[in-house]
Amino acid sequence: MHLIELDQECLLHLFSYLDKDSRRSLSLTCVRLRQVFLDPQLWTLLHFWSPCELRRDNFVVGSSLRYLAVCWHSSRVKVCNIEHWMKTTFQKDLCSKHESFVSDFLEHVCNMCPNLISLTLSGCGHIMDNNVIKVLQSCRRLRSLSLENCARITDSVLKAAVEHGHNLTEVRVDFCRNVTQAGLQELKNKKPEVLLSALHSADMIPDCKPEEKTHIKRALQKFLIFS
Repeated sequence: MHLIELDQECLLHLFSYLDKDSRRSLSLTCVRLRQVFLDPQLWTLLHFWSPCELRRDNFVVGSSLRYLAVCWHSSRVKVCNIEHWMKTTFQKDLCSKHESFVSDFLEHVCNMCPNLISLTLSGCGHIMDNNVIKVLQSCRRLRSLSLENCARITDSVLKAAVEHGHNLTEVRVDFCRNVTQAGLQELKNKKPEVLLSALHSADMIPDCKPEEKTHIKRALQKFLIFS
């Protein structure tokens, strides 16, 4: 029996053992296998190891997606996590090549994946509160939200988890330096049933905008003058 003579269920099962690149390569051999590649049922789980992978054409995003993870472990993550106003020209140029990749992809997920139940983002230094909040609003079945080393995330996401995360059972905001103890406590109080992890988050030094630093400096100068 030739491979393409197998029924759809068998072909989906075979494709499930292949990585994204292998699935795409096989799908280019004939129309029948291309149909299998495009079947949303094949794509219940997507795992990416860098933002650049989100721009490739070796996967399908659809209503069958249940588990999504973008985990970037690279020296470039440190550059992404620097506040924009502190970056050098070289660092800004480096970030400009990928800074919108994850946020644009999450926008697509909001429109296409209402049945998502697990979202993991690690090392995604450019995502903002509104990117995650929109996922919480659009994917009402979300049960697990894990954010690690996402420097722009603040207590606003925790508030949105209370307001929109009706099915959440787990929230992780590890190494997110702009999450505060007050925000964590509010989530604990309002959703005690949720398993909450915030490894080092509330213990890290939060970002301080230039204007905030100016106010602090002036206050300190006045204190020294009148003391």
